[in-house]
Amino acid sequence: MPAANTTTLYGTVTKTFHWLTALLIIAVIPLGVVANQLPYDTNAQLAFKAQLFSVHKTLGVIIFVVVLARILWALTQPKPGPLHPDRRRETVLAETVHWLLYASLVAVPLTGWIHHAATSGFAPILLPIGQSLPLVPKNETLSETFAALHWIWSKIMVAAILMHVAGALKHQFVDKDATLRRMWFGHADAPATAPHRGNLIAPLAALVVFGLATGAGALAGFFSHDSTTTTAALADVSSEWAVTDGAIEITVTQFGSPVSGRFADWTSAIRFDPDATGNAGEVTTTVSIGSLTLGSVTDQAMGPDFFDAGNFPTALFDATIIEDAGAYRAEGTLTIKDNSMPVTLPFDLTVDGDTATMQGRVALDRRDFNIGQSMNDETNLAFGVSVDVSVTATRGQD
Repeated sequence: MPAANTTTLYGTVTKTFHWLTALLIIAVIPLGVVANQLPYDTNAQLAFKAQLFSVHKTLGVIIFVVVLARILWALTQPKPGPLHPDRRRETVLAETVHWLLYASLVAVPLTGWIHHAATSGFAPILLPIGQSLPLVPKNETLSETFAALHWIWSKIMVAAILMHVAGALKHQFVDKDATLRRMWFGHADAPATAPHRGNLIAPLAALVVFGLATGAGALAGFFSHDSTTTTAALADVSSEWAVTDGAIEITVTQFGSPVSGRFADWTSAIRFDPDATGNAGEVTTTVSIGSLTLGSVTDQAMGPDFFDAGNFPTALFDATIIEDAGAYRAEGTLTIKDNSMPVTLPFDLTVDGDTATMQGRVALDRRDFNIGQSMNDETNLAFGVSVDVSVTATRGQD
């Protein structure tokens, strides 16, 4: 049996690509469906769900590579012509399905891969290639957009697969021709056919299907990035030093990998004397919990077992600013979910006239605030949480 195609028969390489792709698809689709529906209320449930998603993502990357190799091989090979060229509509439909299949087998794994690369956290790809992609930034809006495309276009893929299988079965049991046999290994006993001649109708029809499906997804709101979490509206504060820039970021460790995020909405009321020693002022910072983005686990972080943003919409840090031989720290109380703990935040400070800039970091233990109680060991989620704070403030504005 020849490795290359002829105008009548498919070669061994093409057949191997075809059936390898089929086996991978048979595995990857159920994994994704099952993993998506599994609960993750306990450590064991989350670990199992993540394992299934990891295998699903890994198979998706493998499919993407296999399909690209298959396409490159196909471009070098003649394609056997249809066995019933007189059935014009049936031939165009079959070619349209083939275009849908090839396009979706590239687009669906690629959109899933970009979705994964643009976010962080949960279910790593189990290949030694890292979790990022060149030219793909960490951006939650980008990640959610490609997640939506992945979901929409996967439905095109499933529909095309079902139509492809239905067509093969029709040829085998209704037409009783050699269409299916010539894609199987061994002697196909296929009749000679005219060389395959492509047409523009099939690829254009496939393009229209993708466009219509994407448009329908947009109308249905799949590309809407509105958070389901209610974000507490913070009142303006009067402050001796007005914050002009800054960030409050957290980093957790999930499955051994860091996952970083930030709170988009917070306020600080600051009284500070840069010439004072000892007690140099006070700071009260209020954080809107619902404004947190934390990679792919943002929604989970807002849930009852974690920040419980619905019942505890804000966190509060109330502290005294201490100067000690040129070093600064904020000593006070951090309250999250009505759990208050003493916290000391050491920070570096630069004062230039009426502008002050600080950067500080503090390590917390999530258990002190009853966060992630179902994760009672560090198998899935480490106890330690790193908090990074940076603030630029200007004096003399109330």
